[in-house]
Amino acid sequence: MADLVYKSRVKELISDKGLLCDSDLPAAAGDKLAALLDEAAKRAQANGRKTVRPEDL
Repeated sequence: MADLVYKSRVKELISDKGLLCDSDLPAAAGDKLAALLDEAAKRAQANGRKTVRPEDL
């Protein structure tokens, strides 16, 4: 699976909260995002659509 999140953006978001970012966090966030998008795609297909919409999330 391709990287879905930018490591620098994840680290920046965490850093802005005054926290440190584990080196594995961006990959884990990407995995979570991929799972979320897979479920959204399944919902769109179940509703007879080829377009995934925000409400599918």
